[in-house]
This record gives sequence, structure tokens and C-alpha cells, in this order.
Amino acid sequence: MSIAEDLVSELAKLPDAELAAVVARASDGRAGLSALHEVAAAVAATVGHAPDYIDVTPDTDPAPGSPPLAVPVTSDQVEGGPAGAGLPLPPVGIPIAPGIGGYTTSGVPTFESVRDKVEQRYGTAQGMDELDRQTPAGRSVEEQWDARQKTARERLEQIRKSMHGNDSD
Repeated sequence: MSIAEDLVSELAKLPDAELAAVVARASDGRAGLSALHEVAAAVAATVGHAPDYIDVTPDTDPAPGSPPLAVPVTSDQVEGGPAGAGLPLPPVGIPIAPGIGGYTTSGVPTFESVRDKVEQRYGTAQGMDELDRQTPAGRSVEEQWDARQKTARERLEQIRKSMHGNDSD
């Protein structure tokens, strides 16, 4: 399935009010979709709209004794969609170990998964560099570089000899 098909299937699961709010928000400011935006905004206003969640947590800890902050389990990419929607879940009764699949149960990447990705990308870059050197164009660039380096060394040597020749006069 493509990303668009996944998105359509998730949008189809939304109630009318939430879907209208998503369409209104997505079409806002797009001149070619102004008619769609007006209709979606009108439908969202008449049917009701999706609840507004505060998706920002404060940088400071709440005061001791204060009630805990309610953080909704939603995604800010598609209003009201559950976080991790569409991700395969293990069957009921099988415990979920932290770090399986490279993410903790709260959705944060584990250190090991990040390290593995970095190492994989580094290895890919090294391999591409080696393959590039084996192509005719890559060899040509290396040969040009070596020729310039050799010419520069020879010229530097000539300059040094001429400087030493002037010192003895």
C-alpha cells in the first residue's frame, strides 16, 4: 500500500466532524481549494468540530501537589488520529518488550536503533565512495588530482632551487 492509500483508510475511520475539520485545516490558504475549504469549514461548524487539544507540554515541571497534565494520545499530523495508527501490534497476551523494533513503548527511538542507522549510513557512504573510485569518471578525477599534486610539488621544488641559487650570489 502507498502512503496515500494508508492516509485515505485512516481518514475514512474518522467521524464526520473530525474529517471536516481535517479537510478544512488542510485546505486553508490554498486558492485552488477555496470552495472545498468553505464547505468543509461549514460542515465542521454545523456538525461540531474535533476537540482542540493542547499538544504542547510545558518546559518546567508542575508544582508539587498539582494535578498531572492530561496529554492526549493523538498525532498532530492528522487531527485526532491515534498515535501509531496503522502500526502492527503483537497479539493480545504477548508482552511488549521495550526496544523491540527500535522504539520504546512510548515511541522514542532507542539508542541502539539510532546507532545502527548511523553505522549503516556511514557504511553506505564508504561503499559508494569505493564504487565511485572504480568508475572511469572516478578514476579520471583521481588521476587529475594526482597530476596536479605532482605538478605543484615540481613547481615548489623549482621555486626552492631558484631561491637557494639567489642566496649564493
